[in-house]
Amino acid sequence: MKLVRYGAKGAEKPGLMDGDTLRDLSAHVDDINGDMLGDAKLAELTKIDPATLPAVEGSPRIGACVGNFGKFLCIGLNYSDHAAETGAAIPEHPILFFKANSAIVGPNDDVVMPRGSTHTDWEVELGVVIGKEAKYVSKDNALDHVAGYCIVNDVSERHFQTQLTGQWTKGKSCDTFGPTGPYLVTRDEVPDPQNLAMSLDVNGKRMQTGNTATMIFSVAEIIEHLSQLFTLHPGDIITTGTPPGVGMGIKPTPVYLSKGDVMTLEIEGLGQQTQKVDQDG
Repeated sequence: MKLVRYGAKGAEKPGLMDGDTLRDLSAHVDDINGDMLGDAKLAELTKIDPATLPAVEGSPRIGACVGNFGKFLCIGLNYSDHAAETGAAIPEHPILFFKANSAIVGPNDDVVMPRGSTHTDWEVELGVVIGKEAKYVSKDNALDHVAGYCIVNDVSERHFQTQLTGQWTKGKSCDTFGPTGPYLVTRDEVPDPQNLAMSLDVNGKRMQTGNTATMIFSVAEIIEHLSQLFTLHPGDIITTGTPPGVGMGIKPTPVYLSKGDVMTLEIEGLGQQTQKVDQDG
């Protein structure tokens, strides 16, 4: 299934895609969130004939594909070729940082650079949504704890991230720096999360081209590692790193986003995002 949340920010309704038709799921679930992401509830939804659900008229705003989310966990430098372009060593363990939940927005909402930002960058990433509590799991059964997958743009202000002293979180957590969706694609539709083509364009120019096959740590290994440190709960989002082609890696002079730029992101089977860049005055 491709699960969707649509409507005004803060008032999104649950839906699912029936081919190209968005249909309303409100009669069956209150929201797409941790309360309904377990295998049993998802199995119930698969039994519904989509044709019996009301079609949603018009072109409503699409919200982040998970509501009432828990933790927003991010893995850094998880593609060997991206680590190389940034001049970083290959990590021995997954690099973890947190992104503020207030950064999460819909997949096509504007990305608004904060005041004074001159180094805002793009990062297409595979997002993993937890569906079943995970504590001390092994990589052999880690994917059983996944509800589904989505696209995340891990927008990053590089000066804030590296020059303001402290953790990466400063440059990762600005408002609107986490477009998520459009769909939560259930794991039965993604048989191999380690073989998904991904791309990102800026103003129609291809900047990132990659495949999840080149991850240093697989989705299963990331879940295993994190679950040794703390419990992963239904509705938690893990974003798993980016392939090469980010602005900071461009030689000889890095390239960063400006007001009016348009980013287009795509991951095989997971849909597409498009964001226009704005800036706080």
